[in-house]
Amino acid sequence: MQNTLHTEHYELQLAEKVNRLKGIMAPYAAPEPEIFSSPKSHYRMRAEFRLWHEGDDLFHIMFDKETKERIHIEQFPVASQLINQIMAELLPLIKQSELLRHKLFQVDYLSTLSNKLIVSLLYHKKLGDEWTYEAKKLKAALAAKGFDVQVIGRASKTKIMLDNDYVDEVLPVNGREMIYRQVENSFTQPNAQVNIKMLEWAIAATKGATGDLLELYCGNGNFSLALAQNFNRVLATEIAKPSVSAAQYNIEANNIKNVQIIRMSAEDFTQAMNGAREFRRLEGINLADYQCNTIFVDPPRSGLDDKTVQLVQEYDNILYISCNPETLSDNLSVLNKTHKIEKLALFDQFPYTHHMESGVLLTRR
Repeated sequence: MQNTLHTEHYELQLAEKVNRLKGIMAPYAAPEPEIFSSPKSHYRMRAEFRLWHEGDDLFHIMFDKETKERIHIEQFPVASQLINQIMAELLPLIKQSELLRHKLFQVDYLSTLSNKLIVSLLYHKKLGDEWTYEAKKLKAALAAKGFDVQVIGRASKTKIMLDNDYVDEVLPVNGREMIYRQVENSFTQPNAQVNIKMLEWAIAATKGATGDLLELYCGNGNFSLALAQNFNRVLATEIAKPSVSAAQYNIEANNIKNVQIIRMSAEDFTQAMNGAREFRRLEGINLADYQCNTIFVDPPRSGLDDKTVQLVQEYDNILYISCNPETLSDNLSVLNKTHKIEKLALFDQFPYTHHMESGVLLTRR
């Protein structure tokens, strides 16, 4: 069975999102949103599939959310061309090895615009040297077919990587190639083309800014590095170790000298800024030295907690990227008392779904 997209409905679904965002933002006197569309197909750089064993055959499958019907997936137009290409080659190769296919229940794909891939094979069994030997043969066979791929095996409390557990993405941002290391099983922006538009919008929104930038939830430095050109210095926080390591690599790879990454949660950093606690991780960093007139936040779907909202209000300019306009609206009900919306944007990261990404620039009233 072949998964299909109704691309002829794309403009209609985007218009519905625009109207919904306008309605959510209406109480805050927001300006007309800038609209950033997605490619109509092959836009998603990540995909995960369960695997179904049927005799000697093996299939990528998904389950219908309503009927729970099992659907065989041969091609997946939501995913990148690169993922679709390797999907057609991977399972026939795996079927040649009883050891590779035995108790294999899921495959995760991560692709890049720079034509690199990670394939993660997930198992309900222990993995050891025999699996590694077979996986190396699989990687060599995929390389012979032209794929620049990392193969990773996962099982309970086990992760085996043949070479690396990351790939390096290269994004063209305002005419400059930006390198972003992406780590397997860590967060990355799912829609690379829309991510480029988000970065360019954020750069334009903060053009002419003064002082330093504070960023919470920086991930692998996706926004931190792109925005560094507009500020004297950038101080960024992130809690996940793999993301912090990737961000540190990305700083060096892009030859950026004015970004400092701190491994802390936004909540802990709020306490540090308020002087409520001292943290060993801040040794050698004098927060008082930073003249942060602008704060950037890209929180999880739950939005900002109350204490972080209070922290954010201390800054003259707030750049807020949200993957949930409802929690953004909840935060704005407080932020609107001290700040006004100067810019509003809709980024169609997730076509053909209810989800949408939005951005606001707020300045002090």
